[in-house]
Amino acid sequence: GSERQKLTGAMGERLKEASQINKSLSALGNVITGLVDVSRGKHRHIPYRDSKLTFLLKQSLGGNSMTYIVACVSPANSAFGE
Repeated sequence: GSERQKLTGAMGERLKEASQINKSLSALGNVITGLVDVSRGKHRHIPYRDSKLTFLLKQSLGGNSMTYIVACVSPANSAFGE
């Protein structure tokens, strides 16, 4: 979902789905950035409600728990910017 949509050739429903996944991943990045800022002493609103993904992960991300993030990384030259 996070790959560049132009390179995938996705069309129609798959393109819409990929767009939603990208939006959720972006919201997750914003939440993680906000949590890092708060852990460094800054007072900041954490935007958990910006996507269903972040809303569902609210307790795991902001609570007293350990969270692991798994990333799939491509060795292709075309994915270097990712």
